[in-house]
Amino acid sequence: MSAGWLRACALVMLGLFSVSALAKDKTAIVIGGGLSGLTAAYELQNKGWQVTLLEAKPSLGGRSGMATSEWIGNDKAQPVLNQYVSTFKLSTTPAPEFVRTPGYLIDGVYFTAADLATKDPVTADALKRYEKTVDDLARSIEDPQNPAANSTLYALDQINVSNWLDRLTLPATARQLVNQEIRTHYDEPSRLSLLYFAQQNRVYRGVSDRDLRASRLLGGSPVLAQAFVKQLKTIKTSSPVSAITQDKDSVTVKVGSVGYQADYVVVAVPLRALSKIIMTPSLDAQHMGAIKGTNYGWRDQIMLKFKTPVWESKARMSGEIYSNAGLGMLWVEPALKGGANVVINLSGDNARVMQAFGDKQMVDQVLIRLHAFYPQARGSFTGYEIRRYSTDPSMGGAYLAFGPGQISKYWRLWERPLQRVAFAGEHTDTLYPGTLEGALRTGQRAASQVEDLAAGKSFEPVKVVPAATAAAAGAVAAKKGNFFTNLFGGSDDDKKPEPVKAPEPVTPPAPTPAPVPTPAPAPVEAPKPAAPVKAEPAKKAAKPAAKKPAAKTDAKKTPAKPAAKKAEPTKKPAAKPAATTPAATDTKAQ
Repeated sequence: MSAGWLRACALVMLGLFSVSALAKDKTAIVIGGGLSGLTAAYELQNKGWQVTLLEAKPSLGGRSGMATSEWIGNDKAQPVLNQYVSTFKLSTTPAPEFVRTPGYLIDGVYFTAADLATKDPVTADALKRYEKTVDDLARSIEDPQNPAANSTLYALDQINVSNWLDRLTLPATARQLVNQEIRTHYDEPSRLSLLYFAQQNRVYRGVSDRDLRASRLLGGSPVLAQAFVKQLKTIKTSSPVSAITQDKDSVTVKVGSVGYQADYVVVAVPLRALSKIIMTPSLDAQHMGAIKGTNYGWRDQIMLKFKTPVWESKARMSGEIYSNAGLGMLWVEPALKGGANVVINLSGDNARVMQAFGDKQMVDQVLIRLHAFYPQARGSFTGYEIRRYSTDPSMGGAYLAFGPGQISKYWRLWERPLQRVAFAGEHTDTLYPGTLEGALRTGQRAASQVEDLAAGKSFEPVKVVPAATAAAAGAVAAKKGNFFTNLFGGSDDDKKPEPVKAPEPVTPPAPTPAPVPTPAPAPVEAPKPAAPVKAEPAKKAAKPAAKKPAAKTDAKKTPAKPAAKKAEPTKKPAAKPAATTPAATDTKAQ
C-alpha cells in the first residue's frame, strides 16, 4: 500500500514537472529572413528554443545575389560559410585558375593582370603603386576591431577616399579602374570614409586570391538560404513588423493587428527597415542617428542573357572584371540551360544616376555599351533580370559603407543587445560587413547573446574614444608629422600639413520620424505554431561584387588578431571581396 502510494505520488510529481517544463520553454522571435536572420533562427532552434521567424517579403533570402553560382573562399578565408556548406552538404566545384585574379575591360579590350603588365605597363605600374599605398594604409591599423585605437587615425575618418586618391595622381585609366573597384566593393569613393577603407583592407591584408576564390557554390547563395529554410519549423512570410514593445518579462512584436509574444527578439534587418519599426521603449539619440545617418553602398544588379558568348573566346571572362567604360563590375558565367549570362553590378554614383531610368531603359544603356565592344551582343541577347537594392525601401542600399565621420559616431553600436532585443545583419559585423561571412557570423553571435540574456548576463555598451578627445589627439599628432602627414606627403620639416578637406556630404536616406512611445498594446493573441513556409525559389542572382561574391550576398574571413593576417573575401589588399550577397552580403546578403 505504501509502495503504491509512493508510485502514485511520483507519477503526479513527474506530470507536474513536465507541465512546468513546457510552460518554461524558451521562446524567441527573429525579424528578418535574410541569411543573418535565418542563421540566428537556426542556431536558436538547435539549442531548444521555440522560434518564430517573421519576414516582410513573400520570399526568403534577403539580399542573396542573382548568380546561378558563386565563388567562395576556403576554410581559411570564410570559415563560417564553409561550416554551413559542409553541414548542409551543398555542392561545390574547385575554381579554375583564371578566376583567381581580377581582369580588366579597357576601351573594349579584355586584359588579364599579366596582359596588362606587358601591353599597358603605365596602367599596370600605377595599379601596383596604388596597391602598395593601400597596403601601407592597412598596416597603420593595428587592430581592425578597434580602428581608432591610435588616436592619430581618427583624422582618417574625417576624409573621404576620393580626396586621398587625388593625392596619388594616378593616370586616367588606372584611376577609372580603381574607382570602379572601390565603388563595387563599398560605395562611391567620395562617399566613403578613409578610416573604414583602411580598416577593411587591414582585415584582408595578406589574404591570397587563391584563398578568396577557392571554389564555386553551385546555385549561389540562394541555395544556402533554402538549406536554412528547410530546417526551420515556424516561418511567416509577408509579415512586416510595425512595432516592438519590451516589458520586464517579455517582448511583443506587432504585425498589423496581430501580436507575437516571446522572451527575446533578434532584429536582423537593414537599418532602413529598422527605421520603420516603432520601438518601445524608444531608441536613444545615438541609435536613431545611426539609423538615419549610416551610409549604405548603392548597387543595382543586372543579368543580361545571351544565346552564345559574344566576347572573344580566348578572353575567358569570368570572376571579377573591372571596366573603365561605366559598365560597373562584370561577372560572366555559363547559363544553366545553355548560353551565357553577364551579371553587371552598377554601383556608387553609376547606380544613383541610373535611378532616373526604368528597368528596360537601364538594360538598354548597358547593352549599348556592351554592343559597342562586341557587335554581336544585340543579336544574341535574349532577356534580362534586374534587382534594385538601392531604391528598395526595406534596404536603402546593398550593404554597409561607412561615410566620413561615421565610424567615430557609430562604431560597434549595434553589436550589443538592448534589454531583450539583440541585433544581427551584415551591418553589425566589425570584420566582414557586406558579405555572406559577415551575415552568418552575426546570426551566430545574436543567437549566443540571446542565450546569454536568458542566463542572466548583462551587456555593457562598447566604449569608444570620445570624438572631441580623439580629434584633439589627431590634430596634435598631425602637427608632429606622424603617420597622418607622412601618408599625404611631407612633414613639419618641410611644410605645414594641408588642411583636411571637409568630407563631401553624404546623401542621407529619407528622413524618418522619431519613434513615438505608443500606448500599451491591447491583449494580443499568443503566437500559434505555423507550418514551415517554404521560400519561393529565389531568382537567379548575380553575384554581389566582392563585398561579396553575391549581392555586398556575399562571404569573408576569420577575425585576425591585431597585426595578424586576416582572411576573407577580397582580393588585393586594395579591395573588399565581392559580397556574396546583397549581401552583400545579406551581402552584400543579410
